[in-house]
Amino acid sequence: MGTILDQTQLKRTVCALKDEGKKVVFTNGCFDILHVGHVRYLAEARALGDVLVIGLNSDASVSRLKPGRPVNPEKNRAEVLAALSAVDFVTIFPEDTPYDLIALIRPDVLVKGGDWKKETIVGGDLVPEVYSLPFVEGVSTTSIITRILSSP
Repeated sequence: MGTILDQTQLKRTVCALKDEGKKVVFTNGCFDILHVGHVRYLAEARALGDVLVIGLNSDASVSRLKPGRPVNPEKNRAEVLAALSAVDFVTIFPEDTPYDLIALIRPDVLVKGGDWKKETIVGGDLVPEVYSLPFVEGVSTTSIITRILSSP
């Protein structure tokens, strides 16, 4: 089970892990309604290194990026993510992008989903390895919400 840390704790932890020679992978997102696409994506991300860190958009950040969301509050989203076997650490960030967080912890690997072209991934200029992983077709939080809202 992963651990939820504030950014100061995460910085210290990542520094210690890197001193031990661990390869730190970072990804970020809203992860509002967790689904199989997220689970597979996070497992693939974790396989690229020794430790997976997730930067989780705060409620305020999600609201700015996706009006009417999040469905689940940040503390609940963080706890669900931390419970996944692929996830080592979760931290919440208030900005619209994780650039400052990436600059703070300096991961070895940066990963985003297939809707991001590798060259446009925020923070890619700070990290030696950057990947855009493919989507699981037909699965998205938006499609789940749409199905729920359209069901009788």
